Amino acid sequence: MTAHDADRDGPVLTPGIYLVGTPIGNLRDITLRALQVLAGADVLACEDTRVTRKLFSRHGLSAPAAIVSCNDHNEQAVAPPARAHGRRRQSGRVHQ
Repeated sequence: MTAHDADRDGPVLTPGIYLVGTPIGNLRDITLRALQVLAGADVLACEDTRVTRKLFSRHGLSAPAAIVSCNDHNEQAVAPPARAHGRRRQSGRVHQ
């Protein structure tokens, strides 16, 4: 498979945990690579699920079935399951 095939057929990523920086203000201020990584997520941990859903909607992406909120108050509880997804060779994404 070539890079061109990956562009045509959708994101092809090595399973693991990816950290993705996302826009603070304008939802269009995001890279194509960041959108590709987010689109390939099996699980998504994010600070604010409402903002994440807006980002996915704005860019026409289908949100993964598992979106979990991860913030200062629950990070200790959410982080271990997120790492477990990476060990099971699923693609988890964390964005802020």
